[in-house]
Amino acid sequence: MEVWFYTIASVLIVSVVSLIGVMTLSLGKNTLEKILILLVSFSAGTLLGDAFIHLIPESMEGGNGAVSIYILSGLLFFFVLEKFIHWRHCHEAGCPEHSHALPSMILVGDGLHNFIDGMIIAASYLISIPVGIATTIAVLFHEIPQEIGDFGVLVHGGFSKTKALFYNFASASTSVLGAVLVLVASSYSENAEIFLVPFAAGGFIYIATADIIPELHKHKSHKLSESFKQLTFFVAGIFVMWLLLFLE
Repeated sequence: MEVWFYTIASVLIVSVVSLIGVMTLSLGKNTLEKILILLVSFSAGTLLGDAFIHLIPESMEGGNGAVSIYILSGLLFFFVLEKFIHWRHCHEAGCPEHSHALPSMILVGDGLHNFIDGMIIAASYLISIPVGIATTIAVLFHEIPQEIGDFGVLVHGGFSKTKALFYNFASASTSVLGAVLVLVASSYSENAEIFLVPFAAGGFIYIATADIIPELHKHKSHKLSESFKQLTFFVAGIFVMWLLLFLE
């Protein structure tokens, strides 16, 4: 029951993050972009930190020789997801990748993405509570800039603020379904996490290296201080994942 409690609580917290978009309405565009780029930098660090510090080492503890295949499967899956569903992470209010996309397609893509997040969080808690907490934090800080961006795109696409919040929350709530699916499946099979945890690691590595880091490079600044801030938040994300080792 402890795993169920932590998992459901975690995915509910992640779902509620979808409402954060309304809190940014009072911020100026320049201020919002500066905040978002630092959050994106931090999320890149947490995703890579969780993958290499928690998920991959935990996967290898059982001596499973197929771990590398499962990691590559995660990488390949997210590559295919972007290619065929045209889903791409959006971390800014005027996201160019989504500016010409139908709001319905954005919501479907995000719903699938959040469903997978829920599965990943649940599988991590099946390994241990500390690993689940680490994965939840990584997902949470990745979701914050993404949900802010999605909210802006939906409003720009003609949705009222209330409607945008509702549909954004609805698509985020699919994480609960993904989590419950894995937890129920684990009661019939004890091996679900053997595949899902390294698969999640591969997905996190892909998102961080193929989506987030290139986006950070696009936000070039002539000020060395801005680049240093990005680096600081990136390293801070990794450091937080390392600190969570002491919970294990």
